[in-house]
Amino acid sequence: MKTFCGRANPTTGALDWVEESEEYDYHQEIARSCYADMLHDHDRNKKYYQGIRAAVSRVKARGEKVIVLDIGTGTGLLSMMAVTAGADFCYAVEVFKPMAEAAQSIVEKNGFSDKIKIINKHSTDVTVGPDGDMQTRANILVTELFDTELIGEGALPSYEHAHQNLVQLGCEAVPHRATIYAQLVESELLWSWTQLQPVEVEGTHLVPPPSVGRCAGAHSVCDIQLSQVSPGTFHSVLPLPRSVDFSKPVSSAFQSHSSQFVVQSSGRAQVVLSWWDLDMDPSGSIVCTMAPSWTYPEPRMAPWRDHWMQSVYFLPVESRVTAGEELSLTVCHDDYSLWYSLQSHSQQDSHTRALPSRPCCTCQAHLVWTRPRFGELNDRQRTESFVSALRSVLREDSVCLGISDGSLLPVFAHMLGAKKVFLTQFSRGRLISADTTCSSLQVLEANSLKGAVELLEIRPDQLCSNDLGGKQISVLMGEPYFSTSLLPWHSLFFWYCRTALAGLLLPNATILPCSATLHMLAVEFQDLWRIRAPCGTCEGFDVTPMDEMKSLDFRESLEAEPHPLWEYPCRALSDSAAVMTFDFTQCVPQQPVSSQGSLPFRRTGRCHGVALWMEYHLTTDITVSGGLIGPISEQGDCEWSRHRKQGIYFLRSPWEISGEGRAAVSYSFTFDPSLGDIRMDFSMESH
Repeated sequence: MKTFCGRANPTTGALDWVEESEEYDYHQEIARSCYADMLHDHDRNKKYYQGIRAAVSRVKARGEKVIVLDIGTGTGLLSMMAVTAGADFCYAVEVFKPMAEAAQSIVEKNGFSDKIKIINKHSTDVTVGPDGDMQTRANILVTELFDTELIGEGALPSYEHAHQNLVQLGCEAVPHRATIYAQLVESELLWSWTQLQPVEVEGTHLVPPPSVGRCAGAHSVCDIQLSQVSPGTFHSVLPLPRSVDFSKPVSSAFQSHSSQFVVQSSGRAQVVLSWWDLDMDPSGSIVCTMAPSWTYPEPRMAPWRDHWMQSVYFLPVESRVTAGEELSLTVCHDDYSLWYSLQSHSQQDSHTRALPSRPCCTCQAHLVWTRPRFGELNDRQRTESFVSALRSVLREDSVCLGISDGSLLPVFAHMLGAKKVFLTQFSRGRLISADTTCSSLQVLEANSLKGAVELLEIRPDQLCSNDLGGKQISVLMGEPYFSTSLLPWHSLFFWYCRTALAGLLLPNATILPCSATLHMLAVEFQDLWRIRAPCGTCEGFDVTPMDEMKSLDFRESLEAEPHPLWEYPCRALSDSAAVMTFDFTQCVPQQPVSSQGSLPFRRTGRCHGVALWMEYHLTTDITVSGGLIGPISEQGDCEWSRHRKQGIYFLRSPWEISGEGRAAVSYSFTFDPSLGDIRMDFSMESH
């Protein structure tokens, strides 16, 4: 079987699909998946165990033999819980073959192979009967098919099929019920993630394209750690619940549900915040909640998890609402997703009112710009930095070329008086044509500036003098931002473009940004370390799949991985430092470039890893950061950019830092220009 994995290619700006060998290391993929986070989620595991024991007791009290069906068994943990609680037999279904094999190993290691049967199939392919996968229908249904949106992993079709074919009528279900909470809010921060805001440049009010304002936006849910969004950044209108009973037949067909409410205070209805609770038993006495920490009387008591977060849904349009007004919030769902709409009471009562269709981007901006990218474009302070930098380098005879995905820099350059502005841009590694572009040209047209920027439908490395009308470039500009960039340094694709265009640049051409620096910081995570912590035992069961897995399980891979650190609090244990510099005024070097050094620890704690980010120097005195955006506090608290993901290098095991100045993190970086990537290594040195 051939395996293809996506890999960002910083030298081409594309996302390449690389064929892996038959010996592809699935165990490492499992180790890097969210299984660790789930297995370390003690609150989740405890509530499941309590719910399973209660369900087994109820079936035994009826004098029945306990047969359990565990759909999406993963490591087999819930099945082992069921047998330990007294179940007579358990059918554990897992569609992912490497995980099913791991579950088989775990079940055998824990001595449950005689009472647990691992079935490597999708649950909808499982059969019941003398020659089937299951000898008889189950009377307890245990599932963990949920994602942040609850139903996004296909829970409804799986439940629907199970009730029709695999479980008895009136079976026990763990969880028994899910309750979805929806909170309608006004939030300038969150709304900036879906709508382009007006901006003022040189006294001119630049308005966004009407097509973007009318667009319902991207259909996918926005899942975030809502605990890191302060309630002070939004104004709440009203929370509304909706429940689903998993012990009864469930339909995956399209459905809608409306709730009437009275607006508590005036404002703008823009966003729906959502999370859900799981009632593990019919009485609702065993509850596993996904509520953000600010809903707790004591926020520190909220359990942390990353496999289940909270959801943000953007209304198709924002609406002015008045205190005392009667409104109706409608939630619709198909088999995999949810969406919301808001109506007045009179609209809700109308029999001719059409149900809102699933959101679909019609302006194309939401297909090119991610939600963090919308937030970045709406960041007024960041925009002012770019405008100030452009203002300082542009002349009346400037010929500009912009290289970035969906950038507004060409618009700004025109408004600041550049003689000629060209643009070439990509989306997920593909060239954007004039027919489909959804950034600069649409903004120009919306502001009656059509024709001010010329889109070149050709890759930068293929441009020639004729494409520029014989002109030479005096200002090459970029943010830089490319939608295929996964790690911070992948945006060095701008440097490769600059190198390819060297023959089209004037000898004294301005490169903006003129350089970039890679920064690092040794950190102690509040919670994120859990996703890479070794599993070992969980609720009394050994969940390490096999002996060879122990050496693979969350080992250091000599690679960093991207995470948005504003969602994951951490403490700085060292100062931040620039460890590599990339000079864009020069071409990409032919040979690898290395950097070594050490960084003293300034605070005691447990060092879980190293945070990495890029800072772009637009001019000698104007810098924008994709990482830290403020000074580190005395206690080591950090404020991170919400617009870009930072790179995190997790250590195999944390370092205990016991005294200031007694130890340092030693680092080694090598930039390989043939790959556009950075190799790195870290160790602790004592003084």
